Amino acid sequence: MTTARVQLDRASRGSRQARAVTRIALIWARLCRAHIGFDPRWDLFVCSGMRFGFGRGGTTIGGVYLTGNNLSQQVLRHESVHAEQWARYGFRFALMYPFEELRHPREKNRFEIEAGLEDGGYSPRV
Repeated sequence: MTTARVQLDRASRGSRQARAVTRIALIWARLCRAHIGFDPRWDLFVCSGMRFGFGRGGTTIGGVYLTGNNLSQQVLRHESVHAEQWARYGFRFALMYPFEELRHPREKNRFEIEAGLEDGGYSPRV
């Protein structure tokens, strides 16, 4: 098995649906001329140097973290949990997350809470 395939499997956490979404996100990152690397500590493709194509400080789609330059280890740990959520829920996560965000924005979003508010740069829940 090639290194790229192993990285794809690790980033998608063994989920077929997350693997498909990860491939799409990598194509998007290439189109946006991102610097694409793989962080083995967090099993996450990290696509930095982007000027657009992500939300807030960065966005994880499948096993791909898209960002400008928000690259701290705390943020990567937070984003790796979002990659696990993609693997757990598959394509449904693309609808679940924004629906949750509409109902419970930012630090009240259950997916952000699970990923770790402080690691994601959110204020602690009050």
